[in-house]
Amino acid sequence: MREIPKEKFDPLPERSKDLSGVTGPAAAYRGNTWRRLRQNKMAMLGLYTIILIIILAVWGPVLSPYSYSDQHLDQQGLGPGSEHWFGTDSLGRDLFVRVLYGARISLAVGLAASLINLTVGVLYGSIAGFAGGRVDDVMMRVVDMLYSIPLVLYVILLMVVVGPGLKSIFIALGLVYWLEMARVVRAQILSLKEQEFVIAARALGAGRARILFRHLLPHCMGPIIITVTMNIPLAIFTEAFLSFLGLGVAVPMASWGMLASDALPAVRSHPHMLFFPAMAISITILAFNFLGDGLRDALDPRLPE
Repeated sequence: MREIPKEKFDPLPERSKDLSGVTGPAAAYRGNTWRRLRQNKMAMLGLYTIILIIILAVWGPVLSPYSYSDQHLDQQGLGPGSEHWFGTDSLGRDLFVRVLYGARISLAVGLAASLINLTVGVLYGSIAGFAGGRVDDVMMRVVDMLYSIPLVLYVILLMVVVGPGLKSIFIALGLVYWLEMARVVRAQILSLKEQEFVIAARALGAGRARILFRHLLPHCMGPIIITVTMNIPLAIFTEAFLSFLGLGVAVPMASWGMLASDALPAVRSHPHMLFFPAMAISITILAFNFLGDGLRDALDPRLPE
């Protein structure tokens, strides 16, 4: 066997070349995400609009001298003015305060939908994707069966059992609004669980729960945040639609859908009664959609810096 000369094993001289210009400065992923989000003007407009809506919904009715249920029959159908900024409705109630109370209901519905997505949807989808096999098949068939039943049917059945009101809407959202999130998270887990970092974690003795919650789910936060942001305006519109049909909140609570439904009989003589609730619904949904689109772009690591 040929002998290798010893000089072949001599260490190479250290490089004196400066490599600082080859690689750029390291930046945190969160910092890059926030910078890309700030560069999206429409996303920032949506974020500021959402913050403004939250502030008005929380503090507006408190600072107003009117109540959402006070009736003044001598001031029916007044147009917008200095005393009543949005005018009054058919019973003389201040429309501005009622629109702000409707914002409270809509934001509560959106918050409930996001919490349901972040708990039930994420947990269910992650378990189905990580378990795989027969467990995944059974769990996703349950999702398919629940997804095939319309939401309006859930609400009607709940109105018979529980009664009309915000409670029925929350229960209906709890039954169906986690289904899309479960599908999204399952798909992400299926694509990640065979990656090298998961195999390395298993080789080091990490348990199934640790792999799922410490290694897999953090890599799914981008799609999770985007899905939650996109589902909030859908939940708000669903509540407004159900209240418009009379399946939502009960009188005298003010909901945007109920305000629009009450304004229909007088839409030609008092169009402001329909305009302001419809404007509030449109602005809120557009703001969340703009923010969701911006987050989708900002959280995509494949985009250039």
